[in-house]
This record gives sequence, structure tokens and C-alpha cells, in this order.
Amino acid sequence: MAQVIFYEKPGCVGNARQRAVLTASGHALDRRDILSAGWTAETLRPFFGDRPVAEWVNASAPRVKSGEIRPEALSEAEAMDLMLADPLLIRRPLMQVGEARMAGFDQAAVADWIGLAPTRTPFTDACPRQPDAPSCPPPEV
Repeated sequence: MAQVIFYEKPGCVGNARQRAVLTASGHALDRRDILSAGWTAETLRPFFGDRPVAEWVNASAPRVKSGEIRPEALSEAEAMDLMLADPLLIRRPLMQVGEARMAGFDQAAVADWIGLAPTRTPFTDACPRQPDAPSCPPPEV
């Protein structure tokens, strides 16, 4: 199984659920605080690969939910500047295995990447406290 560097927001219910499925799948986690990681454009950019800029940003961040920031209207440079100034805007979790990196938690993509035990209910990186997100308890594996 994989050794995963897992950047999370401490206390995030969604990140706790993601950690649960990763550890139940046999992966070892090196948990790190995404808010205090000391990001630079050079260290953060590789996590997003060729994803659209709007997918770099945490849709649950207060400044996004309020409409102050519209991720779909940002350029790459604008998004990076905003995320470096306010790490709450970084889509999470950020995960790294070796040199490979990923932002967000798409269950199928993570399963294809490093393998995951199946869960009864699929889930994503959507905030479980939002009305349209899956329920809060950790997924059953």
C-alpha cells in the first residue's frame, strides 16, 4: 500500500472521512496542516495538474460561498495568488505519493491511483455539512 502525504484542514469532517477510507484501504498517512504548510507557487501548483483553474479552489471556502470569489472567473495567476494569501481557498485534501500529486478527493480517481477499499456510499471532497453532500459519518468499508 501507499505512503500518502495528506494535507488537511485540522478538524475538517470531510478530511476525517477521507482519512478513514484511506487507512481502511491499508494506506499509511503522513498528516500535515494545509493551512500552515508554507506554500509557494512552485510547491502548490503541481497538485492541480491539468485541471481547470476553477477546480483548484475550495468551493466550501467562506469567500467562495459568499460570492466574493468566483473561481470560474479566475486566471491561473489570480487563483494562485489568492490561495497563497488565504490557504482556506485551496481545494483539499492535497495528497502526494512519491512524486505524484492530487488535489481533492474523487473516490474513483483515488481508487485508480493508489487503490481504495469499496465503500457502501460513494463520496467526494464536498463538505459533508452542506445539504447536498453525503451524510457526515465516516464511510463504511
